[in-house]
Amino acid sequence: MNGHANHCQSKLPAHEIVYRALRARVLFGEMAPGEAVTIQGIAETLNAGITPVREAIRRLIAESALVFQDNRRVIVPQLDAAAIEELVIARNALEPELARRAALRADVRAVRQLETIDAQLDRAIAGGDVRGYLEQNYRFHDALYAQAAAPILRSLADGLWLRFGPSLRVVCGQFGTLNLPDRHKELIEALKSADADAAAGAIRRDVEQGMNQVRAALQT
Repeated sequence: MNGHANHCQSKLPAHEIVYRALRARVLFGEMAPGEAVTIQGIAETLNAGITPVREAIRRLIAESALVFQDNRRVIVPQLDAAAIEELVIARNALEPELARRAALRADVRAVRQLETIDAQLDRAIAGGDVRGYLEQNYRFHDALYAQAAAPILRSLADGLWLRFGPSLRVVCGQFGTLNLPDRHKELIEALKSADADAAAGAIRRDVEQGMNQVRAALQT
């Protein structure tokens, strides 16, 4: 499986490899919100050429994940109260519906996959592994929404994660991994019983608790 993935990765053009690597750094908070970084610095960190780095930055700016500060530096935008409010509205419009659809379609294999990811998430939480928590939390939601068979909604939800994902690392710094919201087990039980309303409710509570912590962390 890993060999196949590595083979596929090697066949990707350089600009796509760099884009995915930089996107992950943004998504998992490796670039702190509000901290300016140089294009040259990103190229050195990723061991990549300036041209594919510029292309990756251009794409992430189009996705509102990065903002040009000047022609040599970019920043991950900081969330203010108005942005957080909009994100809560947008996430609550999309993610419960994706969970609802997933609950009506998920099979035994999909549930087992989510249980495996959730177990890895639990280990990251118990071990205080911030990067592991952020990665597995994202993987859980992404795998769940993939089951919805709603590619437009899933793409919109994924774009929102680029907006608030970097701030989740700030939350981890403020509250620690043991105090982070996790409604995943409720969600898994809802999937097992194909209870669409329960699945939607679990995700809605997960979203609201998580965004409340983002709000609290950014106000301190």
